[in-house]
Amino acid sequence: MASRRKRPTLAPANASWMVTFADLMTLLLSFFVLLLSMSSMDKSILRDVVSHFVGDMGLAPKKGAGRVATKFEFMQQVIENPEQALLDPQRIKDLLFPDEILPEGMARSTLDENLQVLVRPEGIALVLSDGLLFDIGESALSQDSRRILSGFAEFLATVPTPVNVAGYTDNVPAGQKDNYMLSSERAMSVLTFFLERGFEPRRFTVSAYGEAFPLGDNTTPEGRATNRRVEILLKTTGRTYL
Repeated sequence: MASRRKRPTLAPANASWMVTFADLMTLLLSFFVLLLSMSSMDKSILRDVVSHFVGDMGLAPKKGAGRVATKFEFMQQVIENPEQALLDPQRIKDLLFPDEILPEGMARSTLDENLQVLVRPEGIALVLSDGLLFDIGESALSQDSRRILSGFAEFLATVPTPVNVAGYTDNVPAGQKDNYMLSSERAMSVLTFFLERGFEPRRFTVSAYGEAFPLGDNTTPEGRATNRRVEILLKTTGRTYL
């Protein structure tokens, strides 16, 4: 007796939709797994991912809201907790004013002696004596002083922190200029330096105090040198200008 051959079972003509449906289910499953994994990720990692893609699409401001470079991560911690500045001020100096930005012939010790890191009620102040930035009685930044500020500007471009630039003098008359006028012109010179580098003007404020609020004793040459200064204040109490 001849054996019967089984006819091949043919899939219904309209079953091709199942392939597309299976692909869709796979994508949905992958999506929910991704959501689950992201829910347990560290928020800082998510912030970095978002900053990366937003920056790549050209949506992030170019100055003051970029991703914090690895070498500046310690400064980010200081901004979030200013008291840390008191624990390691030398590290802050080294990060914001590295050796490679020093003018030719300037020793590291000279920079460190003329630079202070202070904690103010509003935030962290970088105090630069006028000897680093200006000639005696002058208010124009030299090429060397611009070079000194360039390291700090590199950091400033990575954070949205508001900034105040304040000028101060000693109590010795400034010749043809009033001390308040000299302190104002010096503060404006530093502010102009940052604006020329493309920073948002609304991020900055400027102050001029003349001989008020001395840090040193105006009766000594050393004290007067300390009082002739520009303070760059990173305002941490209201950390963003956006």
